[in-house]
Amino acid sequence: MEKNKVSLTALLTAYARAYHAVHDDPKIFDDFLAYQFFTEEERTSFGQNLADSLKFFDPERAASCPSQATALAWYMRIQGAPTTLSRSRYTEDSLEAAFRQGVRQYVILGAGMDTFALRRPDLVSQLKVFEIDHPLTQAFKLNRLKELGWEIPAQLHFIPVDLTKETLANALRQSPYDPRKPSFFSWLGVTIYLTRAKVFTTLRTIAGIAPAGSSIIFDYLDTDAFIPGKASKQVQLMREIVRRTGEPLKAGFDPVTLATDLADTGLLLHENLSPSDIEERYFQGRTDGYHAFKHFHFVHAVVK
Repeated sequence: MEKNKVSLTALLTAYARAYHAVHDDPKIFDDFLAYQFFTEEERTSFGQNLADSLKFFDPERAASCPSQATALAWYMRIQGAPTTLSRSRYTEDSLEAAFRQGVRQYVILGAGMDTFALRRPDLVSQLKVFEIDHPLTQAFKLNRLKELGWEIPAQLHFIPVDLTKETLANALRQSPYDPRKPSFFSWLGVTIYLTRAKVFTTLRTIAGIAPAGSSIIFDYLDTDAFIPGKASKQVQLMREIVRRTGEPLKAGFDPVTLATDLADTGLLLHENLSPSDIEERYFQGRTDGYHAFKHFHFVHAVVK
């Protein structure tokens, strides 16, 4: 994230969830509150810019779109929303399973405009939720919640952390987080913007501060996404556009060696969904153009 700026990717992923909730059916993931996070002016601006960006990702299709609305719909299907929606669905499905097994702490790393604690009062009444994000992004969210007049649940705790200056472990120790209780961590849309060393350092920190049996869900790009000649055109274009926005992609991981890599951090690989697994689980049978994104994988790991 650029200094002194709210994360653009946090806003874009929220917009993708909002768009899907309003315009698509059946739902892959229904974030029915995300739409309200944006003012009418912001929705118009995002819609125009993303519709225009279809010319970059698929100029032939863009030329055949009769309207901005059509262009925006296709941008969302082929670029803007598939990974955001499916990883959120995977995470919250996994969280519900962990909750049934007794987990009562949920830590959201890089929370952005996440609405879980506001959408699921049935779970939050029995679950402490910790949202961790950069101070600027979190301040934006808190201000927007105030503008909306939404009540913040007592079980929701905001932890502003600039990880370039403070450690995750220290931030959690100074919060109501209880390191003795099994916890569930989600870390979505973040590893791709970090170096491999930083990713493994963070995973090692989680394994060190959470008790055995705790879980973490994260997504990652495989190493082929960074190799010319192997990366899909879809991912090549994504890498270029995020580079232009100042949030370049930095690291990929080998699905074959990931279990060994995680073991070195104190984690056991429980599940590692490939793009074909994600396609089968969340997109099979759809006829609207939504498909799993090539090179993206979802991981469920457990603290030893």
